[in-house]
Amino acid sequence: MELRELGRSGLKIAPLVLGTNVLGWTVDEKTSFDLLDRFVDAELNALDTADVYSTWGPGNQGGESETIIGNWMKTRGARNRVMLATKVGMDMGGGKKGLKASYIAEEVEASLRRLQTDRIDLYFAHQDDPDVPLEETLEAFDRLMKAGKVRAIGASNYEAPRLTEALDVSAAKGIGRFEVLQPHYNLYDRMAYEVALEEVAQQQGLGVVTYFSLAKGFLTGKYRSEADLSQSVRGHGMGGNFDARGMRVLSALDDIASDTGATPAQISLAWLMARPSVTAPIASATSVAQLDELIGAVHLSLSEAAIEHLNHASMPKLLEGSEKIIVPE
Repeated sequence: MELRELGRSGLKIAPLVLGTNVLGWTVDEKTSFDLLDRFVDAELNALDTADVYSTWGPGNQGGESETIIGNWMKTRGARNRVMLATKVGMDMGGGKKGLKASYIAEEVEASLRRLQTDRIDLYFAHQDDPDVPLEETLEAFDRLMKAGKVRAIGASNYEAPRLTEALDVSAAKGIGRFEVLQPHYNLYDRMAYEVALEEVAQQQGLGVVTYFSLAKGFLTGKYRSEADLSQSVRGHGMGGNFDARGMRVLSALDDIASDTGATPAQISLAWLMARPSVTAPIASATSVAQLDELIGAVHLSLSEAAIEHLNHASMPKLLEGSEKIIVPE
């Protein structure tokens, strides 16, 4: 399996990252183990989780995904087979949130316990905390790296000016910097990343792993109208996608599916994998069959014509005329 350099972090990952927010929520532990087994057996290695997964599930309090991954790694002896990414900062309830140094120091220990490991390969600030100085947050992360508890750090849900400021602080202080960006980005949702974040990532040599890579299921092609949204627990998040541009995207995916025999989900992920600035998309599955479909994207190479077709179909009006992405290098 091809491994890609994750920016300047020193980490290498396969072109698809398994999102594990469903573990302990819509997927029980046995099925979770089956999914994790299948993923690593396919020679894929990167798992993405967070302390907050999945507080929103009935009866959950957070940490369920990390706990299942920890149990799986211990049972399978699989710690050295995976690149493990988790996150800190989202609201866990009871006032547990944010990026104060004391909270990061406390919460990393909780994640390590749940994961049953002595190290986290990639530790993300899950969202920006404007109430805490960047210097305080970055110095807290730097201490974790120097202690060997964290190998590299990343930023999720940061806007370009704040990300740039954080990188400048790290450079000025000579401390560890965010080496990986995790943005909301997919074939339908292009603006937030392409307008400003992508340029920062490329200029700074950051690795990029995208979340909501299938637009909460919209890009699987299984939903063709708002009437279909009741099929999914995530359906409420897709309501705005059924506009003229969204229907053009689905039509373009259908065209390429007809030509290649690939599914819309595979094509959507392959489009992300082909973008020069993206290291790998994150995608989750609730069954082994669904996971096998996602894994198929790793082996799909889109033609330049197919990528251009997708680019034009999905182009937001504010990006029209942009030369930033037409075909990959």
